[in-house]
Amino acid sequence: MNYTFASATILLILITDPVGNIPIFANALKHVAPERRPFVIMREVLIAFLLLLTFMFIGEGFLRLMNLSELSLQIGGGVILFLIALRMIFPPPHGHEPPEGLGEPLIVPLAIPALAGPSALATVLLLVSQAPERRLEWVAALCVTMAVSAVVLVLAERIQRVAGDRFVVAIERLMGLVLVAVSIEMLLRGIKTFAKQLAGA
Repeated sequence: MNYTFASATILLILITDPVGNIPIFANALKHVAPERRPFVIMREVLIAFLLLLTFMFIGEGFLRLMNLSELSLQIGGGVILFLIALRMIFPPPHGHEPPEGLGEPLIVPLAIPALAGPSALATVLLLVSQAPERRLEWVAALCVTMAVSAVVLVLAERIQRVAGDRFVVAIERLMGLVLVAVSIEMLLRGIKTFAKQLAGA
């Protein structure tokens, strides 16, 4: 798939899913003083950003080290995105949520895996592997994505109060539907490319 800056940014926002992460952050920050919460959120967003940025720059070397092709990454990324999208549309029961922490969360579970999960890492690897010469464009898309995540999560309590839980859930389902379409498109393109390779072999 030939991504533009806009489509890559939208894809990263869908995958990092800041709206869907509102309940996770609210639960993890329950025992943190209200005045500390914005600082903790910004710190976790920065950690996630640095991890994803690192993967952007070591992505090609990682693929070579693991002897992975762009095609396998595209098909595998499509499968992961599809599974993530299904979880967004059909979330697990509340009993499967991560346990509450009594202290201030650090890295886990907010930066990893809530923001910089396997799907986000696979996506930045895919973007760089398909167009390494546009790396600065993908870095800019990641910057916008993290800025959006930070704003949404810092304002999470206000969003929940003003919009209500039902609206947040509805947005989450809508983002999941869009991500299903994106993942299927990735799978179809990967399968088509594989079929051409077989035909030319």
